[in-house]
Amino acid sequence: MKGIFSILLLLLAFHNVHAQLSGSFESYGSWYIDDSKIQLEPTETEDRIRANSYLKLDYRYHHFTAGVQVESYESKALLNYYPKFVGTKPGTFYLNYSNTKNTLDITVGHFYEKFGSGLVFRAWEDKPLGIANSLVGGKIKYKPFKSLELTTLYGKQRNGFSTDLSESTLFGWNADFKISSALKIKSSNYGVGFSYVNKHETGLDVPSDVYLVSSRGFFKRKGFSFDIEYVFKSKEALVEFETVKPQYLFDGDALLVNLGYAKKGFGINANVRRTENFGLYAERKLTRNSFNQGLLNYIPSITKQFDYSLTNIYVYQSQPNIRFEPDGNKAGEIGGQVDVFYNFKKGSALGGKNGLNIALNSSLWHGLKGRYDADERKYQADFFGFGHKFYNDYSFEIRKNINQKWTAIFTYLQQYYNAKYVEESFGEVNSKTIVWDNLYNFSGSKTLKLELQHQWADASFKNWAAGLVEYNFNSNWSVFNNNLYNYGNSETSKKINYYTLGTSYSKNATRIQLSYGRQRGGLVCIGGVCRFVPESSGLNVNINCAF
Repeated sequence: MKGIFSILLLLLAFHNVHAQLSGSFESYGSWYIDDSKIQLEPTETEDRIRANSYLKLDYRYHHFTAGVQVESYESKALLNYYPKFVGTKPGTFYLNYSNTKNTLDITVGHFYEKFGSGLVFRAWEDKPLGIANSLVGGKIKYKPFKSLELTTLYGKQRNGFSTDLSESTLFGWNADFKISSALKIKSSNYGVGFSYVNKHETGLDVPSDVYLVSSRGFFKRKGFSFDIEYVFKSKEALVEFETVKPQYLFDGDALLVNLGYAKKGFGINANVRRTENFGLYAERKLTRNSFNQGLLNYIPSITKQFDYSLTNIYVYQSQPNIRFEPDGNKAGEIGGQVDVFYNFKKGSALGGKNGLNIALNSSLWHGLKGRYDADERKYQADFFGFGHKFYNDYSFEIRKNINQKWTAIFTYLQQYYNAKYVEESFGEVNSKTIVWDNLYNFSGSKTLKLELQHQWADASFKNWAAGLVEYNFNSNWSVFNNNLYNYGNSETSKKINYYTLGTSYSKNATRIQLSYGRQRGGLVCIGGVCRFVPESSGLNVNINCAF
């Protein structure tokens, strides 16, 4: 730590009109408390006060930028974060050079990157999800001309703090070529992309190198858009319960197709994806349940992302991996979603005085149909075959400005959730959820938000009722009360009211929130990627600021 502070002092000492220092600070702290309904596990009772804190500093001087992120997990990380996150150490550091015309960009140290949609490779950070998957090494981006961008990288993935690295090394290159730009065509926009990623990991009697090759293309004209990507993955050993099985080798692939059309007041999008044995991790033994560590590619669930508490109880997670289990075999997934938006104009029959917005969405996901032999660990999947149904939903959302001060949103969601395949547990759930969301603006910046929710389910947690009241005194101060009551649970001891009382203060780039209550256990998802959060009760403090 002394070395870090010395570096910071030097940066400040040499700061002048030609340089710029910027940064941010985030802290998420909890004081876990037992109550009559929720108690900590015995292994967690010794450290009841915990916080995840991040100080990020970036210093720019002419064409150079240096940065460091110091991370603190004291006394330990929040519940169910990666066990290596303990103490205070540098999390990432980097040095970057970018020339005047931005045709050459070089980074050494920790860096993030994405090739294409991320299917072939993505390194990124998402603190609430516990994702800290930067690479440590070097990256070069080069634009020989405006329509072509080339990227090459080499490094090891972060596996804890800045000097904790994975056992494998990664090499990759990417090329994106905008054909329409090269031909100076302005009526449409189209191009192609190619990527190659190689993971090298020694040990065991298995191939040391696993590679992925991606080819993709896109086309946009007026309101129409189309893009497609196909990725092939070479053979890799089967992993079961974090045990590598060298005698079973499988290759894999992924296909992603996106279609869209939009014009004023109307839009429709369709997304289709098929993945087979497509999980890629920095170390063979890691799985998708390993605290989101080791992820080398990006396979989010393609479903509608809801903002309400009850609509996020039965959330779908992508299923790209192989699993051999009698009456529970799977080797990937196939499915997609369709999203439609329409705006009824003001003065129309349905639009009325202030207009009306309607959004329709449906998603469907199945396992890959094929022939499976769990005893021999063999399978043959059909390319377009639909096997066991994993998940299905239908939803519609109506947004209406009742008057100049009152906006209301009504949401209906119907879901089918197969926990046997999605969670690898048991049971199937059919649920229906309704949400009535209201926002009323008083004089000045005073606003009142009221949410009422209800969910009916035929299994699992059964019925829920939920409500949120939030009042903003002005642009700075607000108070809120959120309640989720699982009144329909078949087990009396689990009929719990998950309540949260809190207040927040915001000014410029600073926000502080203080809350007390109970956290419902389950999945927290951002952008289709999820992290499991256990039940807890206590006091929470969140601080976010930038400078």
